[in-house]
This record gives sequence, structure tokens and C-alpha cells, in this order.
Amino acid sequence: MARLANTLRPPLARATAAARPRIARLTDAVRTAAPRPARTPNARTLRYTAGAATAGIALAAAAVALAGPWDATGQRTAERDRAVALERPGGADHGGTDVSAGAAGTAPSAPPVLTALGGAAAGAHTGKAPGKAPGQDPAKGGKPLAEVLDPLLDASALSAGHAGAVVDMSTGKRLYGADGDKALTPASTTKIATAVAALSALGPDHRLTTRTALEPDTRELVLVGGGDPTLTAHKAPGQWASLRTLARDTAAALQKRGIHKITLSYDTTLFSGPVLHPIGVNDNLAPVTALAADEGRTDGSDHGPVTRVADPAAEAARAFAGFLKDAGITATAPGPSKATGRAKTLAAVSSPPLSDLVERMLTNSDNDIAEALARQTALASGRPGSFEGGAQAIAARLTKLGLPMKGAAFHDGSGLNRDDRLTADLLTSLLAKAADPARPGLRPVLTGLPVGGFTGTLAERYTDGAAGVVRAKTGTLTGVNTLAGTVVDTDGRLLAFAFLASDTTDPDAAQKALDHTASALSECGCE
Repeated sequence: MARLANTLRPPLARATAAARPRIARLTDAVRTAAPRPARTPNARTLRYTAGAATAGIALAAAAVALAGPWDATGQRTAERDRAVALERPGGADHGGTDVSAGAAGTAPSAPPVLTALGGAAAGAHTGKAPGKAPGQDPAKGGKPLAEVLDPLLDASALSAGHAGAVVDMSTGKRLYGADGDKALTPASTTKIATAVAALSALGPDHRLTTRTALEPDTRELVLVGGGDPTLTAHKAPGQWASLRTLARDTAAALQKRGIHKITLSYDTTLFSGPVLHPIGVNDNLAPVTALAADEGRTDGSDHGPVTRVADPAAEAARAFAGFLKDAGITATAPGPSKATGRAKTLAAVSSPPLSDLVERMLTNSDNDIAEALARQTALASGRPGSFEGGAQAIAARLTKLGLPMKGAAFHDGSGLNRDDRLTADLLTSLLAKAADPARPGLRPVLTGLPVGGFTGTLAERYTDGAAGVVRAKTGTLTGVNTLAGTVVDTDGRLLAFAFLASDTTDPDAAQKALDHTASALSECGCE
């Protein structure tokens, strides 16, 4: 209120001062006018009239001050600025982000991020003439993009087996290609394809449900896995489905039926095929099963490599039995089973919308979510929920979307399989498809990309340049380094890019070379 008063005080004072001569003249005219026979205003009435007029003018001035400021053309400045902003082809406003010094924020737009960092970038990011990279003569136009990117991609750290592509997201025009149709191992950039396929097959609002079902006359309670990779047993579940909540609600339903002891089973039959990825036991991925809590992690973490339990379904069922006991229900040691069609659902918990799962998968490069979503895509497409079924379903969905699939090969949803093959052209086309205004359901593919210098797998990268401007999915395997995402250049264009390198020998040098290439793209107002 104090700030509002300080804001309004100057315009109110000016309005009152401007109105005072007119009010005085009005008062004098009323005083000198011939009295009307029927009704003569007294001095008090005149004072009320003058005071009301003054208050009315002041109120109008306050309204103008709140709605303003106004420019000389009579258009409100805020409306004019918004109209100009909406005409710009690049960037995105994620709303009121407040980035404090030294603290990571949540995916802010480029200008606020750079302002908060106190840093400077080239061209439009520093308020210089847009469209020209540093040292460029404005009269000569933009430098050809190939002249900027070719030397960077030819860096020795990226080896001879590399490819790249750049596309203007607003027009779909390909601006750059270097073996863009060459199929290479994509590593975790495969997750972009998995995300597009899953959202296309299931929709962004789809939720994954874990439930309990009571078999009639047997008092057998079945914990039925719904393939939710974000199901959690943590005390503070946040937005994710809670195994503790499911146990509490199930116990309440059993107690209403007068049941205090049950035989506990668990059902993982939604998924099929091998549970182990071809890479075998690995800290980057738990055995893939339709029932798991916290991705089978053994240290309380929610992302990153960590030792996993050998049987996530059995471990989740044992934890569930403990939660039931806390709620007053005694259960036997759980074993595998399958819920029959006669079993009655007692309670259920559902994941957040699929859009949230996709964003978490991309931001943290979560392999467990990727493999679960590949299977969910398979099931939605009438295929088995297995590694093979998921790979086939992803390829079929992308083909249906009309994407360039020549040379592409899928063997999983995470990109951990070294036999996966994608092209730079396909990756940029996937990103452009996600930006298509006609397909808003695919937008989480873009919003989930890690933000350079701020979030996910890019939190520690781009801290010395292009922070907040580059958003990209990383990919790393032994001898493989990839990067695919979006960037806003100095012309304000939103560009999609994909850079892939195979047979690299120094992963750190290769990663820096890719980061340097993406940063150069952000600083270039190139043709």
C-alpha cells in the first residue's frame, strides 16, 4: 500500500493542481449567478460541489496512472511493448522468474537470466544492434552460418565421425547441414524421440495409475503395478504418486470391511520381456518393471547414477507391507501374482500428467522414465510392453508424424543401447515438430530441455557464456558425445540444432567443443 501511495501521489498532485483553477472559476460563477427563485444554493452546498468535482478528477487521474503510462500517440505503453514482444519470433516467457545471486532459477527467458547474472553476451543480448555478431560490419550482412560452424565441428576433439544441423523453428527452414542425414549413435538425445512418441501416443494429460485389488473370498490383496516410474515411498512425495498414501487408503478400505489380516501379492504383468537392459546390471538403470518405488534407488536420491535393488517390484511390495502394518493391517510376505478380472479395486494413486514425466525425463536424463515411457507407448500402440515393443512403437509413431526416418534405428527408449541410430536432421525435425503451434501437446519436449547454466544435465555447463540461452538434451557414452536443443540467436530467432560426434577419445574436450559450437550459434546473427 505504501508503494501504491508513493506511485499515485505525483499524478494525483498534478491532477489536483490542474483542476484547481477550473474549480475556482466554477465556484465564482455559481456565486455571482442570479439566484433561482425556487432553490438557492448555500455556501455549504457549493463547497460540497467543488469538493466532489475535485475528488472525481483526482479519481480519474488515479485510474489513468494505474492504467498508464501512455505515450504521445495515445496508446498505453504496456500495450505497445507487448505487441512488439509478440511479434518477435524467438524466446519464451516462463513468467516472473526471480533469480537471486548465486542461486539457480527455473528456466527464465534469456534477457532476465542474463540481467540477473550480471553478464554480457553478444548482439541483442547486450542491447547492441540486433542481427550482427561482434566485429561484424552491419553493412555487409550476416556471416554465412557454415563459416561459423564448420571450423568448430571440425575440431579434433569431435573426431571425423560427426554431423550437425540447424533449423529455424519459426519457418522450419534448414539453415545448416553437415552430414545431417548421417545416422550416428545418439546416446541420450534418443530421449527426445521417446518423448515425442509418448506424448503423441498417450497425450500430455495421461496419468499412470498404481492400485490395490482385493480378490473375492480369499482376502488376497494384490498390489498392481501401473508402470509409473515416478512412484515414491518417500515421506515427502511432492507431486508424485505416493506408496504410503496408497497403503493408508487401502488399509482404510479393508478396515471398513472388517479385514485386518491379508495375503499380499504384487502384479507386474503390464510389462513383458526381459527386465534387464542389454547393458546388464548398471547404476544408470534399474531392472525395468511395471512396479517400482523410487526407481529402485538405494540412497534416497531421485536422479543420477546409483546402485539399484536387484528386484524393484519385490522391494516396493515389502515397503508397502510395512506401510500397511503402520496403518493397522497385517500382511504376509509378498509374492508375485496376477490380479483377476473379479478382483475389486480398493484404492489407487496416479502420477502427475505425462507432460510432467517427460519434462523430468529430459531435464535429468532419466533412463528409468525413458524406458517406462517407451513401454507405455508400445501398449498404447497395441504392442507388447517390452524393449522390442517400445522400440518398434517409437519408430512407428515418428513415421506417422512424417519425420525423416531414413537411417534411424531404435533398440530402447533411453539411448543406452549403442546400436541406436539417429540423424541430426531427425533430431532437429523432432524439436521443430514440438514447436508446431498445431501440436501443443508436444510442447513439454521443449520445456523439459535442460537450461544451460541452470538446470539438469546442463546446470554446470555454459556458466561462462550462453547461460540461459542454450537449452539442450545431452548425450554421452564412451566414444559418443551429442547435443540437441534450442537457442536464440542475436536476431531473436529461435533455432533448433543437433550436433553428434562418434569415436571421440576425450569426453571432456568433446563436450566443451559441442558447448562452444552451441554458444557460437547463440552469438551469431548469421545468414
